[in-house]
Amino acid sequence: MSYASFDGSGNTVHIGELSERTGTTPRMLRYYEQQGLLKPQRTEGRFRTYAETDVQRVRRIRCLLAAALPIAVIAKVLACRDGALPTDPETCEPLLDVLQRQLDAINEKIGDLHTSREALERLMRDLHAGLETAVP
Repeated sequence: MSYASFDGSGNTVHIGELSERTGTTPRMLRYYEQQGLLKPQRTEGRFRTYAETDVQRVRRIRCLLAAALPIAVIAKVLACRDGALPTDPETCEPLLDVLQRQLDAINEKIGDLHTSREALERLMRDLHAGLETAVP
């Protein structure tokens, strides 16, 4: 993976600040590191320091996780975003297939949510109509 955590700006944050700014627990940040999604540098005292750009990276990871993408797929997606866009069919086609299946699943959930919302709206209209006719 070509991801380089440090952009040369010199702006760094420690794990606690990254956690606070992204709503991600320090434990999850360490997990992302173990999975190769984050690459913090270490101080002489072995404390992790993250680049300012890692704030957005963690937010992107969380968004991809919320879309139910597996960590291995997220690593490939992030590699593409980092400029390591795969050009070989053996890498691209399976990744596109996984992303398409996830998109299809999300669209199905959206459809289910629309149906649920419509049913709830009908129920509320019926209840309001019942209250209006029941008032003496």
